Amino acid sequence: MKSVFVPLIISLAMILSSCSSKEKQELTYKNPVFEPVIADPSIIKAKDGYFYAFGTEDDWGDQKGSRLIPIVRSKDLVNWKYVGQAFENKPDWKGTGSLWAPDIRFFNGNYYLYYSMSVWGDSNPGIGVAVSDVAKGPYKDQGKLFDSQSIGVGNSIDPCVFEDDDGTAYLFWGSFHGIFGIKLSENRLSTVGEPFHIAGNDFEASYVIKRDKYYYYFGSRGTCCEGVNSSYNIAVGRSKSIKGPFVDKDGTDLLQGGGTLVLTGNFPNDKGERLFAGPGHNAIIKDDNSMYWMVYHAVDKNNPLLPNGATRRPLMIDPIKWKKGWPVIDRLVPSNKTKSGPIFYEQS
Repeated sequence: MKSVFVPLIISLAMILSSCSSKEKQELTYKNPVFEPVIADPSIIKAKDGYFYAFGTEDDWGDQKGSRLIPIVRSKDLVNWKYVGQAFENKPDWKGTGSLWAPDIRFFNGNYYLYYSMSVWGDSNPGIGVAVSDVAKGPYKDQGKLFDSQSIGVGNSIDPCVFEDDDGTAYLFWGSFHGIFGIKLSENRLSTVGEPFHIAGNDFEASYVIKRDKYYYYFGSRGTCCEGVNSSYNIAVGRSKSIKGPFVDKDGTDLLQGGGTLVLTGNFPNDKGERLFAGPGHNAIIKDDNSMYWMVYHAVDKNNPLLPNGATRRPLMIDPIKWKKGWPVIDRLVPSNKTKSGPIFYEQS
């Protein structure tokens, strides 16, 4: 009895172990990971297991007109497919304006899409929010959170929502008129209290994460949309408080011109490599191996414009390494060769 029963137990254990084991997906990638354009990308991993990336309204030149916040999705951050636009009709609370720089978040069983509404040189841009029960939408607009006049902050665009460990949510925003934060209401559809100032006039395109004991602020400097001459670059500061002060690696406050460079454009060379200008407006997400990945746009120097003359900004990814508590992108430039990709596990 013993000699039969023990092998049966061992066999059963091996079967169960095999069923529950994880198989690592071996991926490679080469930038860009999606073309022609997903500018100012925001990203989320949805309940259906897909990653969804959202971008600024653009006319791709395919005779389909402007996409009202285009949405692409992927299982692995490398292979992306266009799945639609966030809005069936453009929100009308501002009257005129384009939909820029969305930020996607999941809360209370729904997806919340924060977006800018503005035109170039707008004296009173604003930020709105829309909600859907599925990541790919369509999204139902909930109206305006605020505009520049009502909140008292010039060029109020580029929203980014951060949820702290205690569940409190904050909205960060601003564009070359200072970066500000403000607490959001419990339902995430309005603001509470007064804005607080965390970074100076060098920045826009805010993104905030928390890692270990620090809050990290990522912002873009320079010009986003001048074709091959785009000078966008990403810099970072950190703080032990969500309200700052945020300082760079040298201890300089972001309110005083600080900012440690994380990513800038490729330098010309004679190797015939694909070169990118103006990398910026990043988001950050982790793979199954807890590796942080920066998701951003950049400008292909050999194909810098859309048919309508707007800057063409395809979707890019690169891994973030951490050195002595500071984020680092390899060589400080967009990768342009085939590299090891994100790691994901599948149940075998």
